[in-house]
Amino acid sequence: MRENMSDRFVYLDYAASAPMCEEALAAERDYEASQIAGANPNSLHTLGRMASAKLESTRRVIAKAVGGGFRPADVAYTSGGTESNNLALYGLAEGARDRDRARTRVIVSAIEHDSELDVVPALRNRGFDVDLARPNRDGVVTAEAVESLMGPDVALVSVMSANNETGVVQPVGKIGAVAHAAGALMHTDAVQAFGRIPLDCVNVDAVSVAAHKIGGPVGIGALLIRGRTPFRPQTFGGGQEQGRRPGTQDVRAALAFAAAVRHCCDDLPRLRALVQGRANALYARLCAEGTGILPTVSASVGEDRLPGMVSVMVPTLDSETLILKLDARGFEVSAGSACSSGSLDPSHVLSAMGIARRDALGSLRISFDERVGEKDLDAFADALLEIVASGGR
Repeated sequence: MRENMSDRFVYLDYAASAPMCEEALAAERDYEASQIAGANPNSLHTLGRMASAKLESTRRVIAKAVGGGFRPADVAYTSGGTESNNLALYGLAEGARDRDRARTRVIVSAIEHDSELDVVPALRNRGFDVDLARPNRDGVVTAEAVESLMGPDVALVSVMSANNETGVVQPVGKIGAVAHAAGALMHTDAVQAFGRIPLDCVNVDAVSVAAHKIGGPVGIGALLIRGRTPFRPQTFGGGQEQGRRPGTQDVRAALAFAAAVRHCCDDLPRLRALVQGRANALYARLCAEGTGILPTVSASVGEDRLPGMVSVMVPTLDSETLILKLDARGFEVSAGSACSSGSLDPSHVLSAMGIARRDALGSLRISFDERVGEKDLDAFADALLEIVASGGR
């Protein structure tokens, strides 16, 4: 039985997957009502060419929003962030080694999403050495940390644009400059950052993004790869996406993805300030002296953190208890990456930052966008503070 709440849920797990925005839903409805609904964009007939034109228009939206000089032709659609990251690590590392056989090492950060870290054993099986760049206590992987690992044998460096658990923004531009100075390729997982903050991709060769983090549909993402970047495809047949990721494209999903991107990016400064203000207020209330709740990163990180992501720890309680107690009251949050939910181990991100196991086991990630108002956030804070004060009873 749910405690002290009506049947209304307050969803605060946007970093796992955000509800679809009205603009994306409208794009899907428009597609279904159009002549091209169901037409294969690779067909030569009129409807196929019309579908292809619509698909190409979405690439322009994605490339413009990513920035950094990426072009529409650089956009390769995938099934989401996990596939984009897998494809980037395999394809770029092997492409760099194909170009220069001495390039046999890959550097990834220790705070990457599991869709990268779980690739590490497979890369080693394919003949690569892999080094992990460690973050500092505030969750930042510095350019100096990456530079200390660089050498002429490095094929690829991959560091995320912003962490999916703490929200800490990484110095990707500086890290990319370090990678390029050593002749290595640079990839960034921008799945969490895309549509939330401006990206710094001038010194980046490939970028992973996904629709469902910003109000687009689940099941579509993209890997942007600069035209002359060495890359070895991992799947074959059909030749779509310039052979980088074959398979018939989902035009409906691409149109909805583009609509969500326009919604987020056309008004990005205002939305960022609005959501950041609400997050700052929530941090201040939850982590006030005497509450028993700690921030995972210091207040000095400030704006170098994604708006709408609040990362805290309750050393006296475990994440599972907190999540279930909050769920019973109608508040939906997570302990970190939704892809790792159910694990009894502390977050690998918090562990890499040097946070004690006892504290890390009580971590919570609260995430939202402009659609979550102050009233709901205040009600959530009331509930969490009460649960912590009662010792989880």
